[in-house]
Amino acid sequence: MAQSLGLTLRIGTRGSPLALVQAESVRLALANVHGFDAAKIEIHVIRTSGDRIQDRPLADAGGKGLFTKEIEQALLDDEIDFAVHSAKDMPTFLPDGLMIAACLEREDPRDVFISHKAQSIATLPRNASVGTSSPRRVALVKRLRPDITTPLLRGNVETRLRKLEAGDADATILALAGLKRLGLSNVATKIMSADEFLPAVGQGAIAIEIRTEDARMRGILAPVDHQDTSRALTAERAFLAVLDGSCRTPIAGHATVAGNTMSFRGLVSSPDGAQTYETSREGAASNAEAIGADAGRELKERAGPDFFQDQ
Repeated sequence: MAQSLGLTLRIGTRGSPLALVQAESVRLALANVHGFDAAKIEIHVIRTSGDRIQDRPLADAGGKGLFTKEIEQALLDDEIDFAVHSAKDMPTFLPDGLMIAACLEREDPRDVFISHKAQSIATLPRNASVGTSSPRRVALVKRLRPDITTPLLRGNVETRLRKLEAGDADATILALAGLKRLGLSNVATKIMSADEFLPAVGQGAIAIEIRTEDARMRGILAPVDHQDTSRALTAERAFLAVLDGSCRTPIAGHATVAGNTMSFRGLVSSPDGAQTYETSREGAASNAEAIGADAGRELKERAGPDFFQDQ
């Protein structure tokens, strides 16, 4: 399609090794499905606020939208044709005029425990440290082990692994999807099941964002969209939107699709893991948004408004 029209497509992405691998995956998928030269799809690296801020939690600087803000502005300004994101980095509400048009097939969404001192969170020494920058991971770790400290560990995957080697923490937790995409899954000490450590909304999914009115890009991207992944992400983001917790609120949500059936699990927690509310749903995958939103409404009612305002 794009080759016959003589077009060059422009991808916007962060510049981390993982972000570039993900952008390249989208480029190759489009080239394969449309039968044109991958060189006709340019990768434009855009440095984001989230990449620049390394000395404090993102919650203190405005939340996870800091990994997408500059890229989304470039999209709105027509400097790029579409953006490739880790779905879990995307803000709860997208800027006006933008939409998620497609997702590649989801990689393994589970978290992994990495340590040279223990085989699991349960076997870490008393008062050990698990370095992370994720409120969800902090809460889930402390729910299992209230004695554990959780020092801030920021940076891309490779940076965090180097910090762990340097002794900045006794352990860390990373997404298996990112490790697999970087060829680093061998560093995992333990892969944690979704039952014991519920993933973040969007974890493992690559989302492709476009201008809402860009029908041409919708058509170009449609053949690479993995429907089950897109439906799962729709449910998870609907859950997040109803809760609309602050960027400090630990929230986990994960949907799976088998045939025409969707299963969903959601969780909200206090930052210290002491108070946790969970729910699950099952229904038709075509009702993805309703499933996620209904689960969110249940937890919002059970937790009460102060639960989110106080964090």
